[in-house]
Amino acid sequence: MWRQARWDEDLIQRKPRYGSGPLIPYEDEFRDVSISIPENIIRRSHTGLPDLPEIEVVRHFIRLSQMSYGVDVGPVPLGSCTMKYNPKISDLISMDTRITYLHPLQDPDTVQGILEIIYTVERWLSEITGMDRCSFQPPAGAAGELAGALMILKYHRDRGENRDEMLIPDSAHGTNPASAAMAGFKVIRLPTSSRGTVDLDALRSVVSSKTAGAMLTNPNTLGVFEDEILEISRIVHGSGGLLYYDGANLNGIMGIARPGDMGFDIVHLNLHKTFATPHGGGGPGGGVVCARGSLVDYLPRPLIAYDGRRFYWDYECKKCIGRISAFYGNIIPVIRTFIYIASLSSEGLREVAEVSVINTNYFIKKIMEKPYYILPYDPQKPRKHEVVISAKKILSDTGVSTEDIAKALLDRGLHAPTIYFPLIVEEALMIEFTETETRESIDLYAKALIEIAEEAYRNPGILKKTPENTSVRRLDYVRANHPKTLAPSLKILRSLGENI
Repeated sequence: MWRQARWDEDLIQRKPRYGSGPLIPYEDEFRDVSISIPENIIRRSHTGLPDLPEIEVVRHFIRLSQMSYGVDVGPVPLGSCTMKYNPKISDLISMDTRITYLHPLQDPDTVQGILEIIYTVERWLSEITGMDRCSFQPPAGAAGELAGALMILKYHRDRGENRDEMLIPDSAHGTNPASAAMAGFKVIRLPTSSRGTVDLDALRSVVSSKTAGAMLTNPNTLGVFEDEILEISRIVHGSGGLLYYDGANLNGIMGIARPGDMGFDIVHLNLHKTFATPHGGGGPGGGVVCARGSLVDYLPRPLIAYDGRRFYWDYECKKCIGRISAFYGNIIPVIRTFIYIASLSSEGLREVAEVSVINTNYFIKKIMEKPYYILPYDPQKPRKHEVVISAKKILSDTGVSTEDIAKALLDRGLHAPTIYFPLIVEEALMIEFTETETRESIDLYAKALIEIAEEAYRNPGILKKTPENTSVRRLDYVRANHPKTLAPSLKILRSLGENI
């Protein structure tokens, strides 16, 4: 039976002070230092940094790690937000101090090596996506989406066209309509057909001279490949709109099919999902945005460049949307991407996609051996990198919900999948194992889901009390979703009168 550690671990700022913590110069010690510091930024009070010996700091974070769960502990088959195992060699090299100590304002002539790496990664990503150029500016996937939406907006404005509608399938990631709305577009919902793909008749009925573009993933969030993507491209382009590719699901087709060949004009990739960078918990990520043809002019600047003698950042911006983040975006994920692609080669990248698809369909075969879960939208059709199953029959028969099933998985030492998404599937569980999970892990997960379903029919009340083996039991979601109660910041604690 799996048991997670439960330490009574307080905030590190509340630990007893030992008087041997970090050495911060006192204000009067600066008087003899010949450095000019503006008066308005000189600290007048204690820093508030924990005053602990090194061993207490190490023990604090080890105890916290024992109460956590990650892909180094077991599978994290979230679905859509791919959580694959990332090779440690990528971490080891990318965290070399010769990389981490570089400064963004450093003379480019002193950092030619890292600029060459960035240049090479751009060439590789352009080839993988079928695009002409890529910008490393966006620091995350949603930032890449926003950059793409802003590029579409400016492209149409420069042509003197007032197009304010963005077409987005009802199975899309929630960030797609959010990014489009932030860019000022009216979001037009595209329904999903019984085949699990975009309803072409609905698409034809809404395209018009107001259509700025369409934002799609392919494979989509149901794990279904949009096999009529060329017709979708023809319809959208025929109206004068552009096609935007959300690269969150690239893992299922990488090295096999390219968004550019499907007719997409702009692509964003999640370096932190697809190319060996851990993600979740705030990053840092990389939401590289790529474009082809005349849309390259609209990419965020600067772009990496090479004049035959030296590498440099090209800031020329006649039509571009400007910057999405400071300096050059997050560069460490780019280093990890370089190591990942270089170690796999083109054949290895294709194998990543093939194994991820095989793993998904092997799981479907296992879970469908019992009559508890439902595979909606053409169950005979193979899925790609992920699958969405429904527990609505279990809920109807026993009262045990998808949330209860997810909590019961935690008690078995397994990470819960994404639940209740996409919204078009009742009692949805979105599951993705990626290429890094073993057959044994997939067998274990399928077996656990079936055992939970059987428990639901025997004694549903037990599942309503789960999890009981985790560091934190079932949460009050109202409190859990409020930052003041679950993860209070120092600022909030001090505002509540805590002396830390």
